[in-house]
Amino acid sequence: MRTLVFGADGQVGYECVAMLRLFSDVVPVFESQLDITNTGHLTRMLDDVRPHVVVNAAAYTNVDAAETDGDRARAVNASAVAVLGEQALRLGYGLVHFSTDFVFDGRKDTPYTEADALNPLSVYGQTKLEGERCLEEMRAPSVTFRTAWVYGVRSKSFVSTILRLARSEPVLRVVDDQCGNPTFCRELAEAVALLLRRFESHPYEGLRDARGIYHLAGRGMCSRFELAKAALDLDPHRSDHTIRELTPITTEEMPLPARRPAKVDLDSSLAFERFGLRLPLWRDSLARSLTG
Repeated sequence: MRTLVFGADGQVGYECVAMLRLFSDVVPVFESQLDITNTGHLTRMLDDVRPHVVVNAAAYTNVDAAETDGDRARAVNASAVAVLGEQALRLGYGLVHFSTDFVFDGRKDTPYTEADALNPLSVYGQTKLEGERCLEEMRAPSVTFRTAWVYGVRSKSFVSTILRLARSEPVLRVVDDQCGNPTFCRELAEAVALLLRRFESHPYEGLRDARGIYHLAGRGMCSRFELAKAALDLDPHRSDHTIRELTPITTEEMPLPARRPAKVDLDSSLAFERFGLRLPLWRDSLARSLTG
């Protein structure tokens, strides 16, 4: 099985390359190699590689910058996704794509299922939703995983930033009224590998028949403040910390250009029922990420 991974230098893409190499011929594509919004270059690469599976981990994820850079965000998160779906139908490959909890407004008191109403509050969320809809409307042979609060310690993420600042700052102020599902990027990639291993002998047919949107995120919900505190508590190198105080604040006390959903708890039971995929409790995953 030949697998093309876009966004191979990102958190999820990097881990997908490592996991999929255990059983697949992987062709990683880095941002410096290809502008995924260049349709001509993109289609030529697909024609040259002739993959059985494409994993699209490329995305415009700068939530705040997207508010003033909407054209670029839309080109990456929607238009390029549409091209990948069209080419999947033309060339006969299966597609795995990632979306976000930002397609919801965070006003629901119970966990969100795949059937819940969509109402993104930001340009980023809107463009990710447009990408989802492109694949759905053309009935592309694709599985889209909506995930949330993806982090790792290899590159820049919320968790790695907290740990870095804890070594240089005496006080950290972290929002305590935004809640979600922290998701360790390696475990998300492991789930993708399990799915594709299941379809190894017939990837196109498998992903075509499984076509749809599924939630897949770390189990359990916490606030940004709780995640930061847990990261500091679980850090095996706590002796290096200079931080003396971690202070909870409200979203209003730290205004940012893009609105965030206040509380999104993704119900990932459909992915478990359909594929047997279930990520660990978020605190267990965090401990794993910090110990290698």
